[in-house]
Amino acid sequence: MRKKMVAGNWKMCGSRCNVDALADAIKKGTKSFSTKIDIVIFPSFVHLQLIENILVDTLVSWGGQNLYLGAQGAFTGEISGPMLVDYGCQYVLVGHSERRIIFHEDLKLIAAKFKTALEYGLKPVLCIGETLAEREQQKTEKVITEQLESVIELAGIDAFRHAVIAYEPVWAIGTGLTATPEQAQEVHAFIRKLLAKHHPDIANTICILYGGSVKADNAAGLFAMPDIDGGLVGGASLEAKSFLAICENALEKAAGSV
Repeated sequence: MRKKMVAGNWKMCGSRCNVDALADAIKKGTKSFSTKIDIVIFPSFVHLQLIENILVDTLVSWGGQNLYLGAQGAFTGEISGPMLVDYGCQYVLVGHSERRIIFHEDLKLIAAKFKTALEYGLKPVLCIGETLAEREQQKTEKVITEQLESVIELAGIDAFRHAVIAYEPVWAIGTGLTATPEQAQEVHAFIRKLLAKHHPDIANTICILYGGSVKADNAAGLFAMPDIDGGLVGGASLEAKSFLAICENALEKAAGSV
């Protein structure tokens, strides 16, 4: 049975004061939770030490929003895998749509970052997904295939034993458009089918998150789908009450699957 996961991507949001309060509220709100679900927070780099101090010895893990290749070097403004590990990170986002679109990270670089994360003991959360234009042109499966196969080609299918996938339809993030649970499930099932061509066991056991504007009021429907194992949450993760409600939905689905 695959374990449910809820991950909060805080992006470039928060001050020291409100991040402190948010992390503390999440810490208190998850005290009664069981270990049947995984909860992960992705704060900005400047808040990692604060998050480590608050969330150490809790059920909540944390990770980096990005990493660069190699352990160190003359790469101004970048952060390496070992630096993330120094601050207790267990996870790192790789290939987020904002990195692909705004910062022009291509398939080759994203695959290299995925492999680098594993080399330093981090679990990559590989983000994949299509834009509205690509969906309207019925290129969803083509785009997903290219994004996954480029990583498999470099890192190998076995690498996905130690990774998470997050499907984020770019067209459903901050646009006012929403994917129905059935639409999300269709793509999640396709992802699993694609992985099964390489390794059926990995396809059956890998955690695949949905990352298209997950909120407290749509989480239950999404998490009820057979191939959706949780959510990569954006804006709703910046408010403790909504994030905890999403976690509770995941916990209910995990308990009901026993």
